[in-house]
Amino acid sequence: MANRRRDAGREARQKKGPWRSRRWLILRRLSQLLVLAMFLCGPWLGVWILRGNYSGSLLLDAVPLTDPLMALQSIASGYLPGTLALVGAVTVAGLYALAGKRLFCGWVCPLNPLTDLAAWLRRRFDLTPTAALPRYLRYVLLAGVLIGSALTGTLLWEWINPVSLLGRSLVMGFGSGALLLIALFLFDLLVVEHGWCGHLCPLGALYGALGSRGAL
Repeated sequence: MANRRRDAGREARQKKGPWRSRRWLILRRLSQLLVLAMFLCGPWLGVWILRGNYSGSLLLDAVPLTDPLMALQSIASGYLPGTLALVGAVTVAGLYALAGKRLFCGWVCPLNPLTDLAAWLRRRFDLTPTAALPRYLRYVLLAGVLIGSALTGTLLWEWINPVSLLGRSLVMGFGSGALLLIALFLFDLLVVEHGWCGHLCPLGALYGALGSRGAL
């Protein structure tokens, strides 16, 4: 059958060649690996470029970088973040607002290769979605995270944040948290295409809202 989903991109590769047709994907992967390496070279090699994790870190022990969602959860729970954390949140929010809504999800997030692999396998084996979810659901979940933090007085999302979980697991080893990562992969593979990134992730929803008028 013509135009099968698993043949997506073949015409572009034939017309433009392997590099030109894949250059943005390759650059995105290099960017994601570079950010991850900057986190891991500290605990692995003793060279601290980014000290911390994806929720909060220091660049070269000087520039604070804070996940704006974590800062919002802290405020919602009744605890004002410290000065460094607030400066880091404003810095990151400003960067993504200027650069665009795709910067974090496409160029930084360590989960993106995992969900992209699920999408590629869906196309390769011509799997059809078994469910459909509205894209606005992730904004509902974002609101739920903030309301839940306010009601419980905790950073609710940080208990299950798969982005931070993946980073910690690469340093301390994969424990029971690996089950969540496997579940997200299987959800994207078997249930909803791009289900996590495109329909559920509250972090992506926040960065998407911040960068809605950005350059990328």
